[in-house]
Amino acid sequence: MAELHSTIDSAQTDALLEEKELVQRAKNQDKEALAALYETYFDSIYRYILARVGEAADAEDLTEEVFLRMLRAIHTFQWQQIGFAPWLFRIAHNLVVDHLRRRSYRRSRMNYITATFIESTEMTDEVEQKLDSEHLNEAVQQLSTAQRDVITLRFAAGLSVAETASALGKQAGNVKVLQHNALAALRRILENKDKPKTTEPSNGTGHNYLKAILKKF
Repeated sequence: MAELHSTIDSAQTDALLEEKELVQRAKNQDKEALAALYETYFDSIYRYILARVGEAADAEDLTEEVFLRMLRAIHTFQWQQIGFAPWLFRIAHNLVVDHLRRRSYRRSRMNYITATFIESTEMTDEVEQKLDSEHLNEAVQQLSTAQRDVITLRFAAGLSVAETASALGKQAGNVKVLQHNALAALRRILENKDKPKTTEPSNGTGHNYLKAILKKF
C-alpha cells in the first residue's frame, strides 16, 4: 500500500511539473501551450458552467469567455503547488455568479450534471458512469448556494477538495463539511422520493443507482 501511494504521489508530482512548464510557456504567449491548456480544461470548465447555469448556449458563451479572460490575465498567474485548475475555475465561478446575478436567476435550472463520486483511486466502472441527471438536478436545486458550488466543482468539474477550496477561496475543511452536508441532504431528498405518487418505469434504475452511490459517503 505504501508503494502504491508513493507511485501515485510521484505521478502527481510529475504531472504538476509538466503543467508548470506548460503554464510558463503559455505566460510567454506560446500558442501551442495556450492551445494545450484550452484542450485540457475546456470540457471540465464547460461541465461546471452548464451544471450551474442550465442552458447549453449560455454555458458555451461563458466557457469561451473564461478562456478569453485566461488569455488576458495569464501573465498575472503565480504558480502554486496546487496547480493551474483552481485559478481557472475561480474565473469560471466569478463569471457564473455575475451571469446569474445579471439574469436574476433565483435558482438556475440545471439541465445537465454528471457525477463521479470518487474519493480514492479504488473506483469501479459503475461509479465512473453518468448518473441519472433528472433526479440529481431536482435534488441539487434544493441545496444551498455554497453546497451547490462545492458539488458542481467536485463532481461536475472533477476538482479535488484542495482545488475546490482554492477556486472558491475557502478552507479545505470547510469544503469537506459542505460536501458532507450536501451529500447527506441529497440522500434525504432521494429517500423522500421513495414514496412515489406514480409507478416508476421498469427500467428506471437511475434513482436507485444514485442512492447507492450516495450511501458510500
